[in-house]
Amino acid sequence: MNVHFSSATEMWETPQEFFDDWSAKIGGFDVDVCATAENAKCPKFFDKQINGLEQDWFGKCWMNPPYGREIGKWMGKALAESKKGAVVVCLVPSRTDTRWWHDYAMQGQITFIRGRLKFGNAKNSAPFPSAVVVFQ
Repeated sequence: MNVHFSSATEMWETPQEFFDDWSAKIGGFDVDVCATAENAKCPKFFDKQINGLEQDWFGKCWMNPPYGREIGKWMGKALAESKKGAVVVCLVPSRTDTRWWHDYAMQGQITFIRGRLKFGNAKNSAPFPSAVVVFQ
């Protein structure tokens, strides 16, 4: 099984077509707040060195955070930045039984994704369901 489907990684590269669909719905994104140079979906992005958790977010933000223990920090930041005026669209695992889901995701507009996404160049779909949470 590919490393993308194990606990060996928390990074799940957003499928380009999926991102493009959401970009069209929202009227384009200004910044990818949680990316690497290899997987950034916007020309302006925050990576580990810039650390999106320490930046002010602006405009329309795309966020596909690490799916490990840090996800609660990212969702809290997304909600907080939306209260300061940013629109934040978050691609997250649909983990409705978690604290971060109840504390943060449920305060946004939730769209559950039918089926399972194929992240990055994976041959197989993810072993978990996904959702998009919009904070605005």
